Amino acid sequence: MTPEPQSLTGTDPTFGPPPGCPAHGRGRGGLHRLYGPEAEDLASLYEQLRDEHGPVAPVLLHDDVPMWVVLGHTENLHMVRSPSQFCRDSRIWTPLGEGMVKPDHPLMPHIAWQPICSHAEGDEHLRLRAAVTGAMSTIDHRGVRRHINRHTQRLANRFCEEGAADLVGQFAEHLPMGVMCEILGMPDEYNDRLVQAARDALKGTETAIASHTYVMDALSRLTAKRRARPQEDFTSHLITHPAGLSDDEVREHLRLVLFAAYEATVNLLSNVLRMILTDPRFRAQLNGGQMTVPEAVEQSLWDEPPFSSVFAYFAKQDTELGGQHVRRGDGLLLGIAPGNVDPRVRPDLAANMQGNRSHLAFGGGPHECPGQDIGRAIADTGVDALLMRLPDVQLD
Repeated sequence: MTPEPQSLTGTDPTFGPPPGCPAHGRGRGGLHRLYGPEAEDLASLYEQLRDEHGPVAPVLLHDDVPMWVVLGHTENLHMVRSPSQFCRDSRIWTPLGEGMVKPDHPLMPHIAWQPICSHAEGDEHLRLRAAVTGAMSTIDHRGVRRHINRHTQRLANRFCEEGAADLVGQFAEHLPMGVMCEILGMPDEYNDRLVQAARDALKGTETAIASHTYVMDALSRLTAKRRARPQEDFTSHLITHPAGLSDDEVREHLRLVLFAAYEATVNLLSNVLRMILTDPRFRAQLNGGQMTVPEAVEQSLWDEPPFSSVFAYFAKQDTELGGQHVRRGDGLLLGIAPGNVDPRVRPDLAANMQGNRSHLAFGGGPHECPGQDIGRAIADTGVDALLMRLPDVQLD
């Protein structure tokens, strides 16, 4: 007899484990937690969830808040490409409405709805997204690569004579910020303090709010300056776009672009460098000319995407996804890392994915990352320039 599809919310007698089941050692309802000790090895946990539930699995977030995690490649694409069924508006999230999510929940900065294009729907989404993509389309990619090369050389100058460096703290965390400040039109704001503030603001520390304020002050100054005197930079084109963004909307989208591009590109750079320095195959293929740095970057986007998952999509109606009954108001995590290793689309994990860009690293659908080409350029050019400067670099 085929069991009924599981439901994430409400009372469902088939949802919990039977008495005496080992699952009683887990969280509420016997569900796996995507936080704490159980989630230290996320890759193994994702595969366990796939074995137990299939391509869509019920899990618990911090404070044992129920959630779905989408593990299947096809199911993730269906979710992000079906705005009539799933949206990014957390105001319809049942656990939030029922008070299960406390004000101090660690994911609250990601949960809280904001009037920005990544949360908006319909005509408002089209208006805001058009301004962002329109400003993106004006970026001079040749000029960006010059900025990347120049900042790479400056960063390498800091540590190349010392004989050792922390390539995350001294390179990967700095290069994207230097380049993004050039693109946005505030090169004078780039310094170590801005880098530290951006890192801190995204970590949820006790000083995160002060760090966030520091970054927003810089973006406010930039907005006022470019409103008064537009130039040929991203911010000016965002302000002068026919969508007519207000100063608040400009600041919020500058924040969105800066933080999203920064965090993703820091992680991408770090992952690519670690892969090159720890996997002899990649180093040999790069040195031998069988693989280019852009191909190594693309392989990294498959194997170790900058974000394991993205919070979150929300069901606008009762629906079915991956054999599970998803109710209106349920939340779903975009499972990038597990979707990239879905055995239905990638049966051989050791296979080289050169030339294949169907990974989920940049999402998809109406909210697909609009700045992915900039992220790729920073990783491609930055890693290539660093290896040219330090061809014998080895892991300590």
